[in-house]
Amino acid sequence: MASETTAQDSGTVQDAAAPTAQKFRFSLAYAWYILRRWPLIPGLIMVALVVGGVFADQLAPYDEIEQDIRFRNAPPRIFGSNSEYWSTQDYSQAMFRAEGSEGKDPSNRFLLGGDHVGRDVLSRVIHGARISLVVTSVALFSGLILGVTIGVLSGYYGGIVDEFLMRMVDVWYAVPFLLLAMVAVIIFEASLNLIIFLLILLAWSGYVRNLRGEVLSLKQRDFVASARVAGASTFRIIFKHLLPGLVNTIFVIASLRVGQLILAEASLSFIGAGIPAPTPAWGVLIAEGREYVEQAWWQTVFPGTAIFLVVLAFNFLGDWVRDRLDPRLRQLD
Repeated sequence: MASETTAQDSGTVQDAAAPTAQKFRFSLAYAWYILRRWPLIPGLIMVALVVGGVFADQLAPYDEIEQDIRFRNAPPRIFGSNSEYWSTQDYSQAMFRAEGSEGKDPSNRFLLGGDHVGRDVLSRVIHGARISLVVTSVALFSGLILGVTIGVLSGYYGGIVDEFLMRMVDVWYAVPFLLLAMVAVIIFEASLNLIIFLLILLAWSGYVRNLRGEVLSLKQRDFVASARVAGASTFRIIFKHLLPGLVNTIFVIASLRVGQLILAEASLSFIGAGIPAPTPAWGVLIAEGREYVEQAWWQTVFPGTAIFLVVLAFNFLGDWVRDRLDPRLRQLD
């Protein structure tokens, strides 16, 4: 009898949980549908990145490089005053007051806390957005020009030109990029120009094979044959007849590469093969804060969160652009 009662109770619980699970799955599906059709949140994150990068000097509350050892590892103000925590750090409340700041709580200065030398984490994250924006933009457009040029020439001319360019691409894919970056840093020293050059090398290859295939298909079309018969030059055929048909593909690939380049820049800076300190690149912030994770976790969490949100936003936007521009995917909506 007891077993029957238990079975009935479990069945009742399962019946009650079923609608809840269905509602949860429906909510997730609806949220995904909204994000695919109207990527509002990713769009806002992208706008925040651009605004933060362009107006970093005006938005940052403090100088991103200025050091004040009194605020070393100061906890974030967003969690309120934390004098008990502060008393466990290298610079106690008493020492802070003895250095001429009596009456002030060091945990009330920086919104997102201070780093290991007393710099404002929020200001450095905002200026890190500028670094990511500049580096990614230059690398993206330079890699786009190089990749489109190689892909179009390979597909249009074919023969020995196509064979040579495609073997060059195969060789490049076989090169370990991380090892190449570390060797380049050893030879030339880390700098902003070097990281841009490395990201260009990373960006161009994604265009070549896709565009080569598109050109191989387009150059067999009647309008290209008619242009040849009419005496159009190679330059005119490529720029007037082939490139317009490649715009959608180029735009989709570029939108998907942005997040990859931002993540690559942060990764290279983290391992010391990217932008050197004290330039506040996001990867540099995480690398500098990893030694203080236990007592000052905000030095790595906030820059890491910025990288995560920006990369995720650009991935969503890239998928949205692909769905909107690909006629085969539009038919599935």
